[in-house]
Amino acid sequence: MIHIVGIGPGSPELLTSAGALLIQKADVIVGSKRQLSDIPPDNPAERKLLPSQLSELEAFLRERIGQDIVLLASGDPLMYGIGKWALDRFPQEQLQIVPGISSIQYLCSRCGIAMNDLYITSSHGKQPDFDFLLAHPKVAMVTDSKIGPAEIAEEILQRKLHKTLIIGENLSYPEERLHRLKPEQVAAHYDMNVVVILDEG
Repeated sequence: MIHIVGIGPGSPELLTSAGALLIQKADVIVGSKRQLSDIPPDNPAERKLLPSQLSELEAFLRERIGQDIVLLASGDPLMYGIGKWALDRFPQEQLQIVPGISSIQYLCSRCGIAMNDLYITSSHGKQPDFDFLLAHPKVAMVTDSKIGPAEIAEEILQRKLHKTLIIGENLSYPEERLHRLKPEQVAAHYDMNVVVILDEG
């Protein structure tokens, strides 16, 4: 059985009790180096570093399907996470998906931003349609190394729009930083981040 556990934005304190129990009982735990470093040292499960190629991950999961495998997922597995990838490749009866607090949820909570009218998207592996996105009054974006705060700010400036960017770096970690900036104030580089774009001057 493959248990895809949403671990939240990063801090172990934000892991759900259901997720913690599955991690405690797992035969194998798969995750990034940073994710695996948060597993208690007395947990006897085998640790497997997440392969760089998803084809390698799929082969490993199929080979070990008879064991209790926990696949750690940042945030929530089904909010621009690895959950959809798994659902496309494995029958649902072989999967258990445990939700987690997404980085967008966390940032909105920290900044007092209601999410009922929030358009949520991601720049991972694609070129966003900024004409479409920036027509919305409130947008949240999970960023990547190619499209981040600086690129978003440049798109806003090119269109001469009045927007404010809320940038959350290293969310839930001790080095967390929150920024509320006009597009012209945005720096060239930020650590791991999520951005909310607000339609305000």
